[in-house]
Amino acid sequence: MRPRNETLKALVIGALLCSPILPLFAQDTPKPKPKAPEPTVPEIFTLMGQYVRVAYNNEGYVTLGYRTANASIGNEWMLLDIGLTVRRGVDTLVLKRDAFSLQTPDGTTLPLATQQEYRTGELRGMQTLANHSRDTISYFPGDVARRCAVSFFSDPDKRNLTFDQVELNSQSGCLGRIYFRIPGGIKTGQHWLKVRFATSEVHVPFRILTKEEAKEFSKTWEDLKEEHDASMKTKQR
Repeated sequence: MRPRNETLKALVIGALLCSPILPLFAQDTPKPKPKAPEPTVPEIFTLMGQYVRVAYNNEGYVTLGYRTANASIGNEWMLLDIGLTVRRGVDTLVLKRDAFSLQTPDGTTLPLATQQEYRTGELRGMQTLANHSRDTISYFPGDVARRCAVSFFSDPDKRNLTFDQVELNSQSGCLGRIYFRIPGGIKTGQHWLKVRFATSEVHVPFRILTKEEAKEFSKTWEDLKEEHDASMKTKQR
């Protein structure tokens, strides 16, 4: 007769061998869905691409492309492609430099860079990257039939003129690049581009992603857009 402890040992080993261990290891823990940003002003926003955002209210309309910014983590300069217009029925409006600001993940609000700061920055590599990986941001309302330029900064390659303001009307969509100087460099996390119109503000949310987050988001952003847009429609009812 076997000793009792050897018999017990054999039973335990047999149970382990026969138990469904593999499914236990094969089960993937569901990844939590990213929480949608919550604007502090009345507006509607949505995704039009992995790195393209649109936000608007009854007065102003802003589109944003930030692929280059997401590829520039640690850089002290942020390049953003933007589109601007006003809604139907809104009078012609002039936006000056001080109408634009950037809120970083730590809550700091930064002003638009000056032309002088821009001229002293090492931006050619960033601009080359932006020229080769530009997303379409011309997602304007149907009333827009013409294009105009946002020219706060001169492009050294094109030698274009700079203007400290941009004039908006509901039939024109203005496109261009803006720059912010980021003390300490671009950090991952939630950012907001804030644009002040005559009587309201539009805050465009965009998140600087880690490489792992960007890889996952590239697979899921379209599904997240559908869910977000459906949620927004429900809230408007």
